[in-house]
Amino acid sequence: MTWAYIPVSKVMFAANEYLRMALPIRLQILRLLALILALATAPVFADTLRGKVVRVPDGDTVTVLDAQRQQHRVRVKGIDAPEAKGQSFGQRSKENLIRLAAGRQVDVVWDMRDRYGRIVGKVLVSQEGCVGACPKVDVGLRQIEAGMAWHYKQYAADQTPEDRRRYAEAEESARAKRLGLWVDPKPVPPWTWRRQTSVNVTGGLDER
Repeated sequence: MTWAYIPVSKVMFAANEYLRMALPIRLQILRLLALILALATAPVFADTLRGKVVRVPDGDTVTVLDAQRQQHRVRVKGIDAPEAKGQSFGQRSKENLIRLAAGRQVDVVWDMRDRYGRIVGKVLVSQEGCVGACPKVDVGLRQIEAGMAWHYKQYAADQTPEDRRRYAEAEESARAKRLGLWVDPKPVPPWTWRRQTSVNVTGGLDER
């Protein structure tokens, strides 16, 4: 066997060149990892929109007018209601949301928007007839409790663990009692209805 002789000086030169060229790449990777870690561990700050509900187009969407007279379209977080145009229980779901929120002052706790620019948030209203420091009513939860919307499990990860639990339990309870849309043994979820009818609607988060 013949061994090739490589001068030590050439080996050292090659090693130095490799380290010199690889260092910026390694530094970039370290910076990227540090950024990812910072984003992963950074707290998520929710904002609160306060205003009056001036429009209810369907069972999971409202328009809120703030103190500066600016209107904001809000998609109620955690629920998906039957489509108001054409789907069974769509109009009844809309009417129930009107009863709960239309003309009322609301707090919308939110930290995201959908692809249409709508705020996606938890909509809270004060109990009707209450004066002073009143407990807030979760409009989305009330829609599920009445059998007027589904818990939108596809986006349940966007909810707090407590809200996920409460919404899931409310749906199970409404289903067991056959309230609202659950009077039908096999109601068609709105996300399935939208696909089946190929209607271009903007009510669902699965279209964002």
